[in-house]
Amino acid sequence: MKKKTPKQIAALICVILLVALYVITLIAACLDSTATGQLFAGCLAATIALPIICWIFIHFLSRS
Repeated sequence: MKKKTPKQIAALICVILLVALYVITLIAACLDSTATGQLFAGCLAATIALPIICWIFIHFLSRS
């Protein structure tokens, strides 16, 4: 098994966080709470922002 590069590790962490966001969103949709709308909005914002932040991080890793 070859050694993973920092870019691969960052991408794997991003994928794991995205899957966790989708699971949290699913659980929030199944629960009937007053904070469900806020949790959904936060997960939606993080779903958009997380890949962008991860891409910027990987971009700067490849420059050094």
